Amino acid sequence: MTSFDCDLFVIGGGSGGVRAARMAAQRGARVALAEAGGTDGLGGTCVNVGCIPKKLYSYAAHFAESFEESHGFGWEGEAPRLNWASLKANRQREITRLNGIYLQLLSGAGVTVLNGYARLLDAHTVEVDVASVDGGIAQQRFTAKHILIATGGTPHVPHMTGREHVLTSNDMFDLEPFPARLLVVGGGYIACEFASIFNGLGARVTQLYRGEQVLRGFDEEVRHFCAAEMRKAGVDLHLNAGVLAIHRTPQGLEVSLEGGGALMVDAVLYATGRVPNVQGLGLERVGVAQSAQGAVLVNDDYQTNVPSIHALGDVTARVQLTPVALGEAMVLVDQLFGPAAGKAARNMSYQFIPTAVFTHPNIGTVGYTEADARQRFGRVTVYRSEFKALKHTLSGSTERTLMKLLVEDATDRVVGLHMVGPDAGEVVQGFAVAMKAGATKAVFDSTIGIHPTAAEEFVTMREPVASAIKP
Repeated sequence: MTSFDCDLFVIGGGSGGVRAARMAAQRGARVALAEAGGTDGLGGTCVNVGCIPKKLYSYAAHFAESFEESHGFGWEGEAPRLNWASLKANRQREITRLNGIYLQLLSGAGVTVLNGYARLLDAHTVEVDVASVDGGIAQQRFTAKHILIATGGTPHVPHMTGREHVLTSNDMFDLEPFPARLLVVGGGYIACEFASIFNGLGARVTQLYRGEQVLRGFDEEVRHFCAAEMRKAGVDLHLNAGVLAIHRTPQGLEVSLEGGGALMVDAVLYATGRVPNVQGLGLERVGVAQSAQGAVLVNDDYQTNVPSIHALGDVTARVQLTPVALGEAMVLVDQLFGPAAGKAARNMSYQFIPTAVFTHPNIGTVGYTEADARQRFGRVTVYRSEFKALKHTLSGSTERTLMKLLVEDATDRVVGLHMVGPDAGEVVQGFAVAMKAGATKAVFDSTIGIHPTAAEEFVTMREPVASAIKP
């Protein structure tokens, strides 16, 4: 019988990797985890340079407009000024605290945590670069019955003249100095979020996107509505526009544009997509199959073509969301080591996954877009409401809220729910539970709303509207 150093070796200390390691150890498995960023990197992109710091900065960015809106409610005086250094320091203190919690969770479960880069040597062997006592790097080898790749993704910047002057989303939280003029290149949710955030914090933000509208993949009406609201808030959004080259000058970064013209800015953020973080993992050596873009290919059980090697989360490029990686980790642990005592084995469904985009205003969505719903179900009825929120009857803001329901005619089931407005993510989360349970429009209609709230609009929409798109 083959003897291994551990039952599970996890490469990557992000959300999925940490969850899998901790849960497996709690089942009695011998687990080791290697994180290239050391203990300061535990939690991965989400904790360190993604969801958590981005949401904190989004909160910070809302205060400027809140101070302005407060005058309509009788508050007088000038608004405070942003202390960028203080915001950065406070954010870092919270991230460090979270890193420590992740380490405590792993150590408390009995996981061996290794600070260093890990690579595959064969189907059951991993080599890790760890710091030696003399300050150098030593290699340690571990054998494992199962190996899990959970290394996440990394920002992608296309090759172009001046690429060395470009920032990625990883760099935005500790910029020094604060950019008075920021160019954001890209039209996905990361680009739109950072454009909104830095606009709210006081930068003059220009956003360029080569496509016809930002937020590709979201409901068409949501895309256009959110873009209009971002423009109203101050983001200078240009569509069908791109960058030719970037040059540093004494006045700042000169950005030459496709079609002519130029911009002078202090910083350029490229948020043009993310790619699987697989560099140096040794996948080719072991023969692990990958997509053309580098994503690790897995079956429904998160197993690669090498049976002892598994992968989950963003490195598989399926659904790149932190809660999805957490759910996948729980399913994998149940498959490999059995469910927790008294519990049934979990399964993972990718239907009706809710998500939020922290633009200003927020987007919350769950289920199908109108176009996808019509393609999938045929006859679909659309319910829609657009209004000025109660708060803004006094605030002076021109911000509007959009809510939309998509109902499959054959079953009366609600198959799409979309919102653009304050706290959209908080509102949509609860409705996601109802949709996962198969709630019909009749159930929505029979539910009493909470008054006065924006959320009650989802249970008071009675009259269908014409399609926002061509069937």
